[in-house]
Amino acid sequence: MKKEIIEIVACAEHSFLSWKKVSIEERIAYLTQLKVNLLANKEVFGRLMTEDMNKPLAQAIGEVEKCGRLIDYYIAEGSRILKGRTIQTDWSEVYTVNEPLGVILGVMPWNFPFWQVFRFAVPTLLAGNTVIVKHASNVPQCAEALERCFHVEGFSQVYFNAILPGSEVDALIELDSIKGVSLTGSEKAGSAVGRKAGEYIKPVVLELGGSNAFIICADADLEQVVPLAVNARFQNTGQSCIAGKRILVHQSLKEEFIRRFEKETKRLVRGDLFDSSTTIGLMAREDLAIELEDIMKDSIAQGATLAFGGEREGCWFSPTLLCDVTDDMRAFKEETFGPLAVVVTFDTFEEAISLSNDSRFGLGVSLFSKDVAFLKTQVCNFNEGAVFINEMVISDPRVPFGGNKFSGIGREMSDEGLLSFVNKKSVVIK
Repeated sequence: MKKEIIEIVACAEHSFLSWKKVSIEERIAYLTQLKVNLLANKEVFGRLMTEDMNKPLAQAIGEVEKCGRLIDYYIAEGSRILKGRTIQTDWSEVYTVNEPLGVILGVMPWNFPFWQVFRFAVPTLLAGNTVIVKHASNVPQCAEALERCFHVEGFSQVYFNAILPGSEVDALIELDSIKGVSLTGSEKAGSAVGRKAGEYIKPVVLELGGSNAFIICADADLEQVVPLAVNARFQNTGQSCIAGKRILVHQSLKEEFIRRFEKETKRLVRGDLFDSSTTIGLMAREDLAIELEDIMKDSIAQGATLAFGGEREGCWFSPTLLCDVTDDMRAFKEETFGPLAVVVTFDTFEEAISLSNDSRFGLGVSLFSKDVAFLKTQVCNFNEGAVFINEMVISDPRVPFGGNKFSGIGREMSDEGLLSFVNKKSVVIK
């Protein structure tokens, strides 16, 4: 491992010794100033995202603003969440305290280069830990800007960049100074990091892939559902783990849904990424677009029908819909990380449940019907980290976020995210 990485780890460990003693009120003051730094530079940060990974500027600025809302949540709720609890027993006094662990490593992805880092780093720092972030190699400007943003005047350095290839992450985890790991990324990367963290008995949070079902029942209002379906599938140019990738439509609505979905998709605007009117961008890398094209072509060869789209030029992949998709096709079985939607029909709700659960992933599912009471009785039948009723799956600072099965382990955001890397210490007094 490079000498400079060893020095960064040592610096983060040294900073932790003072940061852990800082009061919760002072840490909240740090977050308050962090938000000022963030929002004062939102246009600059947005442009860096656009340059690094082809996100339309308006969406990139929106991502920065969402990071600000996450900070607001933890400023308001941090003291409550970190406060220990008193337990009534036959001893004279029993209580718990939440103490930071030390230096926490974050291995971050490129698709939401600011949001993913903030939702890891903000609660981890507020808990009293220091963080080292190994960001994706294709967003270097964002990585540098994030480190500058987190270096708040008047506070010791608590956030550090580690510029190193993914192949060296294992060696970093092996260091005794690293006390926990959070990774957002692919199933392969999550498996490798989880294996190494387990070998060295370190807590780990893994937020991995998803192939979310978007289930439209026979009584659903298509006028309301279709715009949500388009947004759920094509947000961030389809490069989102929580995108509604498999659209399961009751057979009675199939033709009408496809007609409306195509019409709504045509409202998406391709253009200059720095123009505020642009609503669909390029994929982050050409190799990713080629991989998505291969999945589409293989599925068509297996019998899927191309309803519209299917064009690729460099990093551009046109918003695409495949119909007549079956559960043995790649477009159904694999995570399609780009603007490729698939439609699968069902007859009964039991069939929809089976199709939804027929995936190695389990991040979230969206259910649409006027009969909310019925849908609430069915929540337990979905092997997912989240069930959204009459809403697309979204991430929100107030709601625990994480997956089931191969979508990961652990939770981010809300109370759970703040307590992911603390020592929950029990104190007993006779």
